[in-house]
Amino acid sequence: MQTLAIVAKRDKQEAVVLAARIHERYPHLTLLGERYLAQELGWPRVDDRELAQRADLVVVLGGDGTLIYTARLLAGRAVPILGVNLGSLGFMTEVPVDELFSLLDDVLAGRFDVDSRMKLTCRLLREGRAIIEEEVLNDIVINKGALARIADHETSIDGVPITTYKSDGIILATPTGSTAYSLSAGGPIVHPSVDCTILSPICSHALTQRAIVVPADRVIRITLRRETADTYLTLDGQTGHGLQSNDCIEVVRSPNRVNLIRNPRVAYFTILRQKLHWGER
Repeated sequence: MQTLAIVAKRDKQEAVVLAARIHERYPHLTLLGERYLAQELGWPRVDDRELAQRADLVVVLGGDGTLIYTARLLAGRAVPILGVNLGSLGFMTEVPVDELFSLLDDVLAGRFDVDSRMKLTCRLLREGRAIIEEEVLNDIVINKGALARIADHETSIDGVPITTYKSDGIILATPTGSTAYSLSAGGPIVHPSVDCTILSPICSHALTQRAIVVPADRVIRITLRRETADTYLTLDGQTGHGLQSNDCIEVVRSPNRVNLIRNPRVAYFTILRQKLHWGER
């Protein structure tokens, strides 16, 4: 690994200080910083595409939101990501600050393992034409605004009709995203090594309509069947798009994956127990 890219949480001074320390500790490496960090430290500025193409390793200094942004930045490149937790929850950013340099030494020496996380490809079809196609690591959310009426979400899997959810919205999550918005909507926690898609209705008007887990290779289609204003498609909490009646959202497993460097000192269920306060009263 010769080129290390650093992506930092915006307006987080601790991240800027850590990036400067990384630069001092590894002078033999070529370091690239995303635009905010490069500006703060006076590093040469490169655009996002160049950073993604040149990086052999990416260090994320922030929380899960910063890591999701980084995964989108890489646009399918299988570059290993080392997530350092400067946020609050940190389900994906597993490395505490005090373990950063010891683990980074191991990574640069080739002593590391990765968790390969699945992504979803989402296509927004309008009048039979794809107007949006993006990949997500966490979730795809169809949701109404504060004043919008309940929507009808006609849902099929591999062309087989499932049901029409009369609900505030629908969440389609990866296993990585199962501990995010999907969990708040009553969806299950799914280990990230399991490839599947979790479909969870938001505030369904039928109590029998519950979250379901679908094999990752199945094509899920959701069509809005009632005219309702102020309804949106949100991808990984990063981008939002207005929806119209008869719009179809098509979701299937992406051929690309995200490689997260594993912290050997922390197990997945240890993180769940700590972050979700299991066993506490």
